Amino acid sequence: MRPSTLSRTRPLAVRGLAAGLALVSIAAVAAMITPASAATKTKTTTTTKKTTKTSNVKLGFFPNVTHATGLVAAQEGFFQKSLGRDVRLETFFFNAGPPEMEALLSGALDAAYVGPSPAINSFTRSNGQALRVVAGAADGGAFFVVKPSIGSAADLKGKKVASPNLGGTQDVALRYWLKSKGLSTTPEGGGDVSIVPQENAQTLETFRSGQIDGAWVPEPWATRLILEGGGKVLVDERDLWPNRVFTTTVLVVRTDFLKDRPDLVGRLIQGQVNAVDWMHANPTKAQDAANTQIEKATGRKLAASVMSNAWVNITFTNDPEIKTFKAGGQHAKDVGLLDKVSLDGIDDLTILNKVLTRSGKPKIS
Repeated sequence: MRPSTLSRTRPLAVRGLAAGLALVSIAAVAAMITPASAATKTKTTTTTKKTTKTSNVKLGFFPNVTHATGLVAAQEGFFQKSLGRDVRLETFFFNAGPPEMEALLSGALDAAYVGPSPAINSFTRSNGQALRVVAGAADGGAFFVVKPSIGSAADLKGKKVASPNLGGTQDVALRYWLKSKGLSTTPEGGGDVSIVPQENAQTLETFRSGQIDGAWVPEPWATRLILEGGGKVLVDERDLWPNRVFTTTVLVVRTDFLKDRPDLVGRLIQGQVNAVDWMHANPTKAQDAANTQIEKATGRKLAASVMSNAWVNITFTNDPEIKTFKAGGQHAKDVGLLDKVSLDGIDDLTILNKVLTRSGKPKIS
């Protein structure tokens, strides 16, 4: 599908990034996200009469509710206010973690909101050099939604289900859960249960048409599969973790960016911390802000019922829940998607804790 033209808004302007680095989030119908040859970005600029040295901060995220921390902080100006008038914030939309991490590794992004698995894969591929987790963003908000006729894991044998992308956070969760139920899978789609990687918008259509029997997806797609596809929840991923807490989205930065510009990383994190406080105090306005960013990426807002139902399934937080984050790496190894897991040094919460302390909040260990 050829991408539609993104609207120009004020003060955010939209233009493309280099071809091949990412996927554009565009749709003409039902807020579907389809691949294209360039990333979509919104750019915030501030001009002054004085001559100042301008820095750029390039930030990536998805038009998903699980990325609302970043979406809201961008939409409501929390990032720009913290970055200051001498810094230009550029934001880019992606459909999935792998192309977003490719952009980060290439230097086309400085920071990104992303799920644990793509971050772990990139960290592992670079022998621990490429990135650091500097803050959390969202917990929860991932479900295995299936046809009403499926009542248990045993009913899935011989069936076809979907995940957003091979090796992604939900893909690992799905394979690990199936393995715990004695059901085999392969990266090629074989085994007792066939897993096909699909963009979330495509999954909604294939689920409706009966081509797949279920999907492990993040919000808002789980809610859409239920409300628009007639599905039901077989697994709420929160039920698989101690205290029903697991990280879904974190903020990562390039290691070189963290080393060279810790001041900008600190300002970015400060913007997020301020945004999370505002989101908790103003949930309705926060939903509207996130939906405005989703509309910029996809051409259409989510239905209010979808947004509100998805929102309550997610906890927006600055805590990356590193224990559950790292457990995801072990799960990827257990299902054969990673050969080795050495995550020492993947997180650096030093700047986050300084920001939290200044804000009168407890540190995160």
